[in-house]
Amino acid sequence: MYPVELTTPMAKDLNDYGFESLSTPEAVSEVMEQEEGTVLVVVNSVCGCAAANARPGAKLAVQHDKKPDRLVTVFAGVDHNATAKAREYMLPYPPSSPSIALFKDGRLVHFLERHHIEGRSKEIIAENLKMAFDRYC
Repeated sequence: MYPVELTTPMAKDLNDYGFESLSTPEAVSEVMEQEEGTVLVVVNSVCGCAAANARPGAKLAVQHDKKPDRLVTVFAGVDHNATAKAREYMLPYPPSSPSIALFKDGRLVHFLERHHIEGRSKEIIAENLKMAFDRYC
């Protein structure tokens, strides 16, 4: 577990843009088992690529005209059980932190793994997500 003093600002970074933090497996299931609508899930992390690329890219993307119905996040290394539950819905992809997943009608339709995020600018990540939003939202 990471110290709460370290991770609270990182979680708040997404919360300030409308992302709901899910900290229990039950909360994750409640969101993910909805059969209608779109959900964007950001697997947050303390790593540098989350701070420099994933969170800024997700925040930029959700300012787009088309965006998912619901924005949620789980924090890897903090909320272990909630993150593990979210990753069950992201199969067959292996665990990846950070990562960003888009679901439509309860089905995974777009996924950015760490290797799609690391070394990419927030603008590139946002454009990737906005294309997915245009297609699925």
